[in-house]
This record gives sequence, C-alpha cells and structure tokens, in this order.
Amino acid sequence: MSKIIITCAVTGSIHTPSMSPYLPITPDQITENAVDAAEAGAAILHLHARDPVDGRPSAAPEHFMAFLPRIKQASDAVLNITTGGSATMTLDQRLAAPKQAAPEMCSLNMGTMNFALYPAAAKITDWKFDWEKPFLEGSDDLVFKNTPRDMAHVLDQMGTQRGAKFEFECYDISHLYMLRHFKDRGLVQGPLFIQFVFGVLGGMGPDPENLTHMKLIADRLFGDDYMFSVLAAGRHQMPLITMSAILGGHVRVGLEDSLMISRGVLARSNAEQVVKIRGIVEALGRTVATPAEVREMLQLKGADRTAM
Repeated sequence: MSKIIITCAVTGSIHTPSMSPYLPITPDQITENAVDAAEAGAAILHLHARDPVDGRPSAAPEHFMAFLPRIKQASDAVLNITTGGSATMTLDQRLAAPKQAAPEMCSLNMGTMNFALYPAAAKITDWKFDWEKPFLEGSDDLVFKNTPRDMAHVLDQMGTQRGAKFEFECYDISHLYMLRHFKDRGLVQGPLFIQFVFGVLGGMGPDPENLTHMKLIADRLFGDDYMFSVLAAGRHQMPLITMSAILGGHVRVGLEDSLMISRGVLARSNAEQVVKIRGIVEALGRTVATPAEVREMLQLKGADRTAM
C-alpha cells in the first residue's frame, strides 16, 4: 500500500505543562497546533482536552467544544476524539464529549492495564502547577479500566448509535484477541484501523520484534480486513513509526506521544513532528493520504454528519 495515513495526537493526557512549554493546553493553542499539523500533512487529528487554567486533562464537553468547531472550520482533517481520556476519569466522563460531538472517529482502548507515568516525575524539579506531581506519582497505583462491558458500551454509544469508526488502541497482544472477540460478536466491522502502541509502562516495550509479532498476529486474526498504524512513546517514536512505514503500515506522531523532535531537543509544535515523518515516509516511496482519501479508506461517515 503506497498511501500512508499520518495521525497527529495533539496534546493527550499524559504529559504535563512542566515537561514542555510547547505542550498545547488552551483552546487557542490546541486549535493552532491541530490546524498547522493538518496543513503539514496529518489527515487525522487525535484530540484530548485540557483545562485551560492549569493544563490538567479534562473530560468536560465545554473544553472540547472550545476548539472542535474551530478546527473543523479551519481544516478538512478527520477529527478523532478520545474515549480513553485519562485513566483517572470514569467511563461516563470519558464519553461525555464524544457523545455530544458525534465525531467521524474516536479511539477505543482494547483492555484494562497498568498505565504508569510515575518515572517521569523524577525528571522534573520545577513544577508549574500543584496537580502535576501527585498526578504522575500516583500512577504507581493506577489501573486504566477498560473491561469488555466498557468496550461494548463504547462500541454501542459511539459506533452503533453515532456512526463513528474507531482507532482501536492495542497495547498488548491480548488486545488484538479482544478485538477479534468483538468482531466475532458482530460489534465491529471492517476495515479496522488498529493502532499498535509501544513504550507505555504497563504495555508492550518498544522492541522491533514486538512490532513484527503484532503484525503477524493481526494478519492471522484479521487477514485483509484491517490496517495498522504505530505510535511509540518518547524517544522511540520516530524509529518505530518509520519501521511501520517500511512494513506497509501507517504512522502517528504528536506531543501526546513524544515531546521531542530529536535527541534532547523539544519539539516546538506538533507540525514539526508531522513535517519530519512526512519527509521520512516520502523518502521511502510512500504517498501521504489526504483527508478525503482517508475517509474513503476507512469508510467514514463524513464531517457533515458530526455535531461539531
């Protein structure tokens, strides 16, 4: 497959403002970063919200709606809203904004897991906000709950009732088998868009062998009825997503996944990462897919059928 989808995850819920002055937290910053990333070549924008006062992860619909319509108006990119939110949120909180916005795409985490962020706290000495250090350190006793009942509920609310397609986030081999289970139950239909996730403490390590094994198992479970993309945390971002491009997969960048543009150098924007990976994949002979092509590839309902 020559067409390659670039997803950009603009802010996420993992990194905190003290880690980088370039992490977008206000509606203006999120909008500017998202639109610039789309102009640089990202066909899908994966979006979380932040409290604009202190940058903490937010599930509030008003925080999402402060930037979603603006991005939609300024860009043709596919808007993909998180249903994972933060591991500290309830499922109802995580679904509040997606249910209101009825996006073309949303993410779905395919298993309950540890989601440990606490090692990052030891690297920071100057904290901007009081919530950051306890948020990171407390993740040593945090379970990210995504039970089969939770997943079925998201599939019904966002898929069956609102027509969204999913970025199935798989942090482990077992998550692929869970996705197959839901396909067998008839709750998901192809083409599937599976995001292999590497480098989060509690999930798969960022070893190249893990990527090739994930692809092998996904090939066996889903045949030709799926596409895969790769995201990798931190310094592993560019090497593993380049490997994905070589293997015929798609790629995800963004300040949610890595704050860096090169070793020891902070990325100044999401678009900077998009430009870098675009240059790499085009040098490999891949053609970057447009939003219109992505809508056709993933059989999306179209931006005109959203509520943003």
